[in-house]
Amino acid sequence: MKIKNKVPLIDQHDKFGLWGGKFGGNYIPETLKKPVMDLEILFSKLRKNKEFIKDRDKHFKQWVGAPTRFIKLENLTNHLNGGQIWAKVVSDANGGAHKIYNATVHCLIAKKAGKKFIVGDTGAGYAGKMLSMAAKKFGLKAKIFMGAKDIKRQKPNCDAMKKNGAEIVPVYSGSQTLIDAVSECMRYWVSNCDTTHMCVGSTVGPNIFVKICGWSTSQISRELKPQILKEFGKIPNKVKLYNCVGGGSSSFGFWNEFIDYKKSQVEFIGVEAGGPLKSKKHAAPLTNNSKLGVLHGAMQYVVQNKEGQIEETESISAGLDYSGVSPLHCFLRDSKRARYTSASDEAALKAYKLVTKYENLNPSLEPCHAFAVACAEAPKLKKNNILIINSCGDAIKDKKILKEKLGKY
Repeated sequence: MKIKNKVPLIDQHDKFGLWGGKFGGNYIPETLKKPVMDLEILFSKLRKNKEFIKDRDKHFKQWVGAPTRFIKLENLTNHLNGGQIWAKVVSDANGGAHKIYNATVHCLIAKKAGKKFIVGDTGAGYAGKMLSMAAKKFGLKAKIFMGAKDIKRQKPNCDAMKKNGAEIVPVYSGSQTLIDAVSECMRYWVSNCDTTHMCVGSTVGPNIFVKICGWSTSQISRELKPQILKEFGKIPNKVKLYNCVGGGSSSFGFWNEFIDYKKSQVEFIGVEAGGPLKSKKHAAPLTNNSKLGVLHGAMQYVVQNKEGQIEETESISAGLDYSGVSPLHCFLRDSKRARYTSASDEAALKAYKLVTKYENLNPSLEPCHAFAVACAEAPKLKKNNILIINSCGDAIKDKKILKEKLGKY
């Protein structure tokens, strides 16, 4: 399984929508085939339309706040005494996370499609919060599906969604988390696709939604590449890009512009949610060699039981608490372009304490998984190694969890 050079990874699928002839596709009911096809045709035109791209870039700059900072974490680097630790502070973006890029693009597409309503799913609440913000800005009515468990643990983002005029639909089925929210959102769209546009919150789902999200979040690496060149004068010989992986939207966006580089020069490290140390449950299908299965319209590696049923996951981080993973990441793993590992809940909390002790940075529990692995590996590396962590969300939404687990926020 090989990646082609100079061809966008989102386009490296076959006529069936499968990356590597194996991952992704369109495993959808008959009733969704036409709206999915209509969206494919529209997006293929819009992504090449200069006016649409100009409009996107204008909103990214003036409303989202692009570019976000690229900074060296001097104190953390000195403390760990190994490789240089840097952060791409994507949490600087309007709303506090990378989800704003995908939400903005989907709302622009919805307007072009003549839709007045938009629906979306959310786990950590950031995809929902950003969609509610973008919907309000572009004059669309938003409906957000969210697991009942996540509604309880991510109250700040729920409050923001309501403030922006969005309706939150609690989902009580299954584990009451992200996987169930995505399922209910898709069911709703089946019945309302004539008037409603669907925004899938990550690089998951039928092929077109993987592509739209990947195209949107690639803004992260479109900013990072020139920032690295400005800082170092070139792309250094040893760069390691660490990113948490749930559905996989921020990590794909963080890596996309560097895919053509050799992994000996620019290495990708994806960090999944290992769950609590005392539990057998996790949300790390790539790390744990989970089997192939179909979830939310796409073939992917997915956490499942012996009978092939989707298994419930467990993670302190609502944004990583997903049984599957993007087909793009399955492709990156099997082509050996990216390396995947996991961090436990406890490791993520330890990383949060370490980062906030030494730096004026407040990463959410999702990127803390990536910080955990980067901080463990940094002391073993030489000073010419550049470790960059995507700090893709802020911890405001995790205030309650951090207070419960650490006694303070």
